[in-house]
Amino acid sequence: MAIISSKSPPPDRDRRPSKPAPESLLDPLVQPEDGETLPTATGATGTNPQDPDGRIRPQCLADYAGQRALKEVLAIAIAAAQHRQEPLDHLLLYGPPGLGKTTLALILAAEMGTQCKITTAPALERPRDIAGLLVNLQPGDVLFIDEIHRLPRMTEEILYPAMEDFRLDITIGKGQTARIRSLPIARFTLVGATTRAGALSAPLRDRFGLVQRLRFYDVEELAAIVLRTAAILKVDLRPDGAAEIARRSRGTPRLANRLLRRVRDYAQVRHDGTINQAIAAAALELFSVDPLGLDWTDRRLLTVAIEAFGGGPVGLETLAAATGEDAQTIEEVYEPYLMQIGYWQRTPRGRVVTAAAWRHLGYEPPPAIGAKPPLIAAQLTLLPDPSPPPQTP
Repeated sequence: MAIISSKSPPPDRDRRPSKPAPESLLDPLVQPEDGETLPTATGATGTNPQDPDGRIRPQCLADYAGQRALKEVLAIAIAAAQHRQEPLDHLLLYGPPGLGKTTLALILAAEMGTQCKITTAPALERPRDIAGLLVNLQPGDVLFIDEIHRLPRMTEEILYPAMEDFRLDITIGKGQTARIRSLPIARFTLVGATTRAGALSAPLRDRFGLVQRLRFYDVEELAAIVLRTAAILKVDLRPDGAAEIARRSRGTPRLANRLLRRVRDYAQVRHDGTINQAIAAAALELFSVDPLGLDWTDRRLLTVAIEAFGGGPVGLETLAAATGEDAQTIEEVYEPYLMQIGYWQRTPRGRVVTAAAWRHLGYEPPPAIGAKPPLIAAQLTLLPDPSPPPQTP
């Protein structure tokens, strides 16, 4: 993918360029100061055919596996926008990492026949950074901002009129001579991606016409993704081997492709390069990935909680000290998946290992697990009797 500076002209000379803004108006906002450079955005109109990692990304909605409901919504939006000859509406994609948010942004640009400029929110520190990108957009371009919940407040406020009215408000001069000028910009599509939709401010979230969540993939979808990747990488992968890798991928395509590469290395060194179910299972066991996708650290957290604390409840800081892991790492990296598969619970008293996790690790759960009465029932027994006392004659 070519790197396009926020100040350089667009590479597509066939399209009609948008009307440039007066240089004197953009100088105070867009021009870099001494010793600094403006951030760049990646302009992606396709992938390098010599780059296997680039070719792994699907190029159209038909090649994109999974997310059936989301694909149907996007197909309707694309067809409607093409019929009206308008850019797509602004789109917000949220969900766990590794599910294909960047890939979807590239697909949208390819389906609409435009460019996709890729950047990240932490790179847009000052107003001139986002202004340099906006003034160089061509009609219909897709601007993809990853981790959009981390946008600075000043940058976010510049995006409001750009998203709604396709204009850029800049301030010229200082003090009593300061005045605001509005510059028209090309009609574009903003695609924002975030893993924390709740961290976005309400004004920014409400300006997206489409807000879609990406869900985890099932085993059949991941197996199809792994088989497609294996064909691109020229790996001899059997369907049962693809299913074994998919089962251990935590519902995430990025992790599935990563595991495929490790299994490929194992099959080429220890075997003839062919990957079937037995070879995939042996390779993933060597890399400490069990049939449910738990790695060594996941199992250690559960084992320490069971053996040292009787399965809980145990406090997060206590568990971090016992395992040698950082408390924030446990809370943000390991806990979410353990809770999703029902092996871990957060309670007011601390973390608790469920009976299913006991059995998965080969322990017999105590009969008291899950036998506590509901909280509402326990509270009702403490309430006084509302009926009036009997009256004596």
